[in-house]
Amino acid sequence: MKSILLTALLAAASFAHAEDGKWISLFNGKDLTGWTPKIRGCEAGDNFKDTYRVQDGVIKVDYSKYEKWDNRFGHLFFEKKFSNYRLKLEYRFSGEQIKEGPGWAFRNSGIMIHSESPKTMELEQDFPASLEVQLLGGSGKGPRTTGNLCTPGTHIVMDDKLVTTHCINSKSKTFDGDQWVTIEVEVHGNGIIRHLINGEEVISYSKPQLGGEDHSEQLIKVAGDKMLSEGYICLQSESHPVEFRKIEIMELKP
Repeated sequence: MKSILLTALLAAASFAHAEDGKWISLFNGKDLTGWTPKIRGCEAGDNFKDTYRVQDGVIKVDYSKYEKWDNRFGHLFFEKKFSNYRLKLEYRFSGEQIKEGPGWAFRNSGIMIHSESPKTMELEQDFPASLEVQLLGGSGKGPRTTGNLCTPGTHIVMDDKLVTTHCINSKSKTFDGDQWVTIEVEVHGNGIIRHLINGEEVISYSKPQLGGEDHSEQLIKVAGDKMLSEGYICLQSESHPVEFRKIEIMELKP
């Protein structure tokens, strides 16, 4: 009962901060100023084959210049770290998945939060150690939730228990077709984190921490602590074209 009451109080407090705070755009709508790509097999800053491009006020993940997929998992990092905030953006999937892209990556992308720096990623590393707010589009063949949680190189706590499962489904609706969907992520440092789809909470958890991979263990040694209270935000490229727009953040009081 005490933990339920605490969760309710924290949620109420966060909405009060959001109401009083100020939304700030992270994307100027014109170019990738402030953003750094890190694509597998490339150094940070190398936007391989123009994977990330800006058109009509939208950041597009585009594979039109690729000859083949070749496991070029990518992430576009914003230049600043954040700890306590609300992040809001719109996304949609479009077009066809690049040939040889993995089946699980069909209409699949994500927003990484509490991420390591692109500079600490290994050259052939697929995903940064982070929390992934997984974005999935419907296949037209039954339910497929979005706003899920995946944990590359991390663990979290749910219901007072450490969870090491890699991906956890949310309770969202399925969004078929190429419609725009609004995702919000409310982050309280090493405390409660909530995912909201079109204004409705679909999953929550707490105490994000590094673990589960050799690379994460190395990051723990450098940081001297496995608990994650801050990190970078980045947008995924996972072999299916996807678009992002209206990327805004509101910093909250701890």
